[in-house]
Amino acid sequence: MHLNGLIAGFGTFIIIGVLHPVVIKVEYYFGTKVWPVFLILGLVSICFSFFLDITILSTLLSVMGFSLLWSIRELFEQKKRVEKGWFPENPNKKYI
Repeated sequence: MHLNGLIAGFGTFIIIGVLHPVVIKVEYYFGTKVWPVFLILGLVSICFSFFLDITILSTLLSVMGFSLLWSIRELFEQKKRVEKGWFPENPNKKYI
């Protein structure tokens, strides 16, 4: 029995599920100015996935990397959701 597909699917589900609230919290506390952190972490994850010999770990690291890259877009979308009033705005956040 091969469980790699099941593990990859479950891992992808968990990664996306964790990053969704992370994006919301990051936008709430820091705004969109931290998008380069997502870019760097995403690219580093993807690069490291090339060097892993364990297929499932390489797959999950790659999924993490591309999910972090997608989170950049979601960070800016979250800003729009806050502006529309769909999510609360942090009254203590300093805007540049």
